[in-house]
Amino acid sequence: MSKTLLEQLREMTVVVADTGDFESIVKFKPQDSTTNPSLLLAAASMPAYKSLIDDVVSEAKTELGASADKKDVATLAFKHLAVAFGKKILGIVKGRVSTEVDARLSYDTAKTIEQAREIIALYEKDGFSRERVLIKIASTWEGIKAAEQLEKEGIHCNMTLLFGMHQAVACAEAKVTLISPFVGRILDWYKADTGKDYKGAEDPGVKSVTAIYNYYKKFDYKTVVMGASFRNMTEITELAGCDLLTIAPKLLAELDSTSADLPRKLDAAAAKKLDLPKMTFDEKSFAEAHAKDKMANDKLKEGIEGFSKALEELEQVLAKVVAG
Repeated sequence: MSKTLLEQLREMTVVVADTGDFESIVKFKPQDSTTNPSLLLAAASMPAYKSLIDDVVSEAKTELGASADKKDVATLAFKHLAVAFGKKILGIVKGRVSTEVDARLSYDTAKTIEQAREIIALYEKDGFSRERVLIKIASTWEGIKAAEQLEKEGIHCNMTLLFGMHQAVACAEAKVTLISPFVGRILDWYKADTGKDYKGAEDPGVKSVTAIYNYYKKFDYKTVVMGASFRNMTEITELAGCDLLTIAPKLLAELDSTSADLPRKLDAAAAKKLDLPKMTFDEKSFAEAHAKDKMANDKLKEGIEGFSKALEELEQVLAKVVAG
């Protein structure tokens, strides 16, 4: 019997589950798992996770005392919720979990560093090594500078909301552990902008991740590339060979139910032979490049706003539980 696309993909790429749904993680057995505020909000609204929400609220009440203000209890519960999900996920996967810093801190280096340290402390308090946690930070200049400092402290980072080469190069120069370029969101922008229906290797998101991967391998950067935010199965198969790919359960199921030959598309040895110019960015040139890249500019802003809105809704869910 021929191998499925998922089986073949695993032979050349680390497969990560892009979900907060524990059942999906158990089913597909990914090496790592990652969540974001939108996924946490969706999971928090499911009856299956009511006990986890109740536990987080109960812990917050205990920590603050019986006379604590309900708003303070909800705020503390909110801070602990992503880590609570992360701990559950680490009980299922063999590798790492990505836990996101509050998106509303995306332009504040100092506060991003502070919250990242708090997140790691919560994991380590319960015996989880920081080596199994990636702190997700938006790829703003301020976020990249925060990650640079955190990496020096042995706190590993996953740079999210990454859309442009300038962001990717700055992340590599900052020696971050991992980047998550958003394939599908890039496609969304170009389809809306041009009206074209892109296919296969011509997909702008696929082209972007391919260019970043080749650049990293050409210049021997240790930062690894994890393609994210896929709209269809073809985007995934066109990036076979990428260091990691984080994939939603629906697409994991499609890959697992499809048997066909899967050729390697990204190859580090081939990238070494490419003639590519070396780039570097300081704060000024990064800002200039970002301003020129309308797609990256639009999607970074939209992503931060979207994650921030999901966090606000999540706070409201927890406030109702505390009040109830």
